[in-house]
Amino acid sequence: MRLTKLAPRLPGAALVASALALSCLATPMATAAGTTAPGGPAAPTREEGRLDGPAPREILRRSGFDGAAGDLAGALARARTPAQAERAAADAGRRLWRRAVDRAQGRGPAAGDLPRDDDRPLYWARLSLTRELRAWKPGFPLSGERRAALLDAVERGSRGQDSLDFPAGHKVRRVLVTGFDPFRLDDDIRRSNPSGAAALALDGTVIDTPSGPARVEAAVFPVRWEDFARGTVERTLLPYFRPGPRRVDLFTTISQGRPGRFDVERTNGAWRGGATDNERLTGGPGPVPVPAGIPTVRPQPQWTRTTLPYTALTSADTGPYPVYDNTAVTEVPAGSHTPVERPDGPTPGSAAREGGGGDYLSNEIAYRATLLRDATRLRVPGGHLHTPVLRFGADNQAPAGRVTDPEFERERQRITAQVRALLGVAAGTLGRS
Repeated sequence: MRLTKLAPRLPGAALVASALALSCLATPMATAAGTTAPGGPAAPTREEGRLDGPAPREILRRSGFDGAAGDLAGALARARTPAQAERAAADAGRRLWRRAVDRAQGRGPAAGDLPRDDDRPLYWARLSLTRELRAWKPGFPLSGERRAALLDAVERGSRGQDSLDFPAGHKVRRVLVTGFDPFRLDDDIRRSNPSGAAALALDGTVIDTPSGPARVEAAVFPVRWEDFARGTVERTLLPYFRPGPRRVDLFTTISQGRPGRFDVERTNGAWRGGATDNERLTGGPGPVPVPAGIPTVRPQPQWTRTTLPYTALTSADTGPYPVYDNTAVTEVPAGSHTPVERPDGPTPGSAAREGGGGDYLSNEIAYRATLLRDATRLRVPGGHLHTPVLRFGADNQAPAGRVTDPEFERERQRITAQVRALLGVAAGTLGRS
């Protein structure tokens, strides 16, 4: 996910670990301004408002996901207390994630005629659930905080964030991957995100590697600055970065990047730019805000670096797309005020303006994940992978009124297959670490 152009860990940095770690991050996160009403119904968010367009309606209808909101409405109508409503919301979110994963992996009936690997039915169905929750008028008092908790339950459940299920022990490698929602939908409502499609296709699967079997667990994140500022990434990753029998052995965040290529991003910057997100809001420009109450590194570093095995990933034959070790960043050199592009990475004492992944949310998720890695002293391979851009055929134009085409579908399948192969290469190096 990149809207702009194209190691050792931080020596001597103090590690700060707060006892409030999970209690702070467990606060429900309102997902849009519409939740600010004191417990009453709220207007749809900008993302939810796009549901009324013909493309989202067609995607939901042709995937069989068009009944999700009605199912939740029925469950809410049967709720008699806020606690019952929260259970209904959590169940609806988790059921939607499991249904999308099963669909992507070929389980269950093939409702509709869209390809099973399409990530867009999950995206639009989730928005139909959150819109239903905002408009719901319960027959009992419901505070703004409780309604926010309902929205949070749907968000986390339908993104796989609260159902990561790693086995304990040393007989299997634990690999955590994350993807993203579609984005820039005001430019083209038909858009998909191959990172989200890969997350659905890989969640719960096992990859055989020279180092033994690797169990993959996946989650998906929103394209919203506010959610990141409030700790959605750290809240999801922290339980699996801490010491314990289910601590990850490898992780990579994944997003859509440049046309025709994969990139292993070498360096991540502590800077967010001014591009708009899926709510048409801007997160910057400014430093990446670190949520309170979690382990972190002080002072906040300007740069974090990948520990993924980039030499192995770029040299292996993993599929049709070339894989690059991207070392470029944009920095403000020490003693200067002017940003400078550095093809070989940052210079000592510089301030970040763009990491290898630019200054949008793909750079930010990579920065947050690797900063948390360093704060928790997690000594495993981890970093960010950019996929090729997913495009429609015929110069990025599908026939009028169409939401898919054969080239679009083939490219998504090729990208997912190569992501799986790259994970196998990375996990295969663990025995040699």
